[in-house]
Amino acid sequence: MSTLLNSFHETKYQLTGHGKRDIQTLLKAFQTIDPKLESDKYGQGKVIEEFQNKLSTYLGKESAVFFPSGTMAQQIALRIWCDQKGEKTVAYHPLCHLEIHEEEGLKELHHIHSLLLADKDRLIELEDVMTLPDHVACLLLELPQREIGGQLPPYETIEAISSYCRKKGIKLHLDGARLFEILPFYRRTAEEICRLFDSVYVSFYKGLGGIAGAVLAGDHSFIEKSKVWKRRHGGDLISLYPYIISSDYYFEKRKDRMEQYYQDAVELAELYNQCSAAATIPVIPVSNMFHVHFQLSKKQLEPILTEIYRETGVGLTGYLAETGEHSCSYEVSIGDQYGKVPKEKLKWVFQLINENLHQ
Repeated sequence: MSTLLNSFHETKYQLTGHGKRDIQTLLKAFQTIDPKLESDKYGQGKVIEEFQNKLSTYLGKESAVFFPSGTMAQQIALRIWCDQKGEKTVAYHPLCHLEIHEEEGLKELHHIHSLLLADKDRLIELEDVMTLPDHVACLLLELPQREIGGQLPPYETIEAISSYCRKKGIKLHLDGARLFEILPFYRRTAEEICRLFDSVYVSFYKGLGGIAGAVLAGDHSFIEKSKVWKRRHGGDLISLYPYIISSDYYFEKRKDRMEQYYQDAVELAELYNQCSAAATIPVIPVSNMFHVHFQLSKKQLEPILTEIYRETGVGLTGYLAETGEHSCSYEVSIGDQYGKVPKEKLKWVFQLINENLHQ
């Protein structure tokens, strides 16, 4: 464990997340259920079917299916759309999760080719989509675009892209791993946003803080095909109820807290942007997440933060990513922890950051 990470874990207060991910995450969820509730079995049973129905209604789709992972769900969604069109090409952002975090699973398992849209440091625009060739089966949009700080396009841009794709016979899939977190910015319901997409994936362990798991939603035919592929991928475990129960518990607990997390992120980003050698992307967050960039090397910043953690008992991050010889960055994702930090402590932390960065 790195010195910075160890120091972060030893602080009394952390600015990010919901707290430690340990067995209590599951135990708290299980305290709320009927101990006689029967397990699901190979995708069937009350516990899984009721949750799937709840989410299909929430997302405004005909049907939904629970997956043990979003990686599995999204590869399957794109495979279905490719099979339906008889083409093997999909389009998405150069920093899409499927492109940089999945060991080319889409290509190796499904022989699907990716067409990368836009530059890696900006969002996909309508003009980019209008260049798509006819053989593209599906376009994937990630809202927010995590790897560039959680940026979002204007809602009108999503509407225009959706309209264009439908006109051209290109399916539109939503990587909504953080869909719940963007609802406050758009001032729209999940159903209103998902209406613009043919299929939708949502996660239950990111902003919601569950153990693991995802839901894929779409029309009945699409979901029935996805269940077949789920079995083929080995995702139809004999029972998934620990994931489902925790997903349901934290969905209900935190879905209505996203407005507060969003406002907290805006407040925190403003404090960072008052530091001379720091800046956030976006400057004003559009969800509960953003990236912090420092004009100091990782080697320079790590001991400064470690000392601030020791002195204040407040932790900002447990890692730093090198972005250049004299720069580094990290991701901030606001949850329940931020509200527990006394304001005077917060003010003290950023006072010390400013003092140290001016030396």
